[in-house]
Amino acid sequence: MANGGLASTGCKADGEPCRAIGLSDNGQRRNVHLAISPATSDIRAVEFIPSRDGDSPVLPDLLGQIPAGEQIGTVTAEGAYDTRRCHKAIIERDAVPIIPIRKNGRIWKEDCPAARDRNDTLRATRYYGRAFWKRWTRYHTRSRIALMNRFNALGTAEILRVA
Repeated sequence: MANGGLASTGCKADGEPCRAIGLSDNGQRRNVHLAISPATSDIRAVEFIPSRDGDSPVLPDLLGQIPAGEQIGTVTAEGAYDTRRCHKAIIERDAVPIIPIRKNGRIWKEDCPAARDRNDTLRATRYYGRAFWKRWTRYHTRSRIALMNRFNALGTAEILRVA
């Protein structure tokens, strides 16, 4: 995936803009987390977790499914992934995190490269604003609507009438 990136997102089978998909055996909702190559729209990794579990713990596992020799340029994810564990996993893969800082986000103690990069993002969003930061980083390329359209196109059956 040279010069590529990953966009982690989730979707619901019926197209609603949330992360739950289907019912499990015990009636609990399940979330699907996808790592998608923005360049090719190929799904590179997938994880299913119970909906009661948080989103961020799954990111290191998603990145672990990408072969170590494949370069990941960027990892774009929503603010729920603004955790030390996620930033550390992204930096360890020599990728750039594109994760908006939570609205109540604070400066982290700069004890590792992940914290320094994350603090730079926080300073940039405070100085320029979140909207500018999102345009500048092309954060919105991870659009769920585009993802749903792609799934719908792949899942639509082609019907041919035979005379």
